[in-house]
Amino acid sequence: METLIAFFSSYGYWAVFLVLLACGFGVPIPEDITLVSGGVISGLGYTNVHWMFVVSMLGVLIGDSTMYWLGRIYGKKILRFPLIRKIATPVRFAAVQERFEKQGWKLLFMARFLPGLRAVVYLVSGISHKVSFTKFLLVDFVAAVISVPIWVYLGYYGASNLDWLHEQVKNGQHIIFAILGVVILFFAFKWYKNKKNKNVK
Repeated sequence: METLIAFFSSYGYWAVFLVLLACGFGVPIPEDITLVSGGVISGLGYTNVHWMFVVSMLGVLIGDSTMYWLGRIYGKKILRFPLIRKIATPVRFAAVQERFEKQGWKLLFMARFLPGLRAVVYLVSGISHKVSFTKFLLVDFVAAVISVPIWVYLGYYGASNLDWLHEQVKNGQHIIFAILGVVILFFAFKWYKNKKNKNVK
């Protein structure tokens, strides 16, 4: 984290944006640490935290969309590219493709919270042609708007105490899953209520 903070402090928004793009391509840089580090430099006064949130959302969404369009344009031929082949190994690609056939946009939503499979899921969603780009972007936006602000603002508020921040980052994923659980329960309740009302009629 300290390395990213030093790098971002020197180059600001563009550095955060470009690293998040690289995360979207499957480069093994933890996205959560990148977002937290962007928040930290805002807390230290190098950038505005609200603009950092906007830049982070753009970096995440554009990176994800790039993987989608690579799959959409090139199809399975994209798997021959050396960098993509490292990310989407034959075994991993086959497993994600099988799950995508069964779960579709649900897997697309959950991919935001599955760092190891995220890039492969977005690639498969483009290759399959089963999800329009509009739907892809909407699902990805809803998922990102749950996780991105948590990491950015956590970094902002913990900028003056990195030891505390390191501890909170470890717990951050649990917080995100707790929020995710509440969201899922809310929609499940709405679905059940609507179904019950229809049966009554």
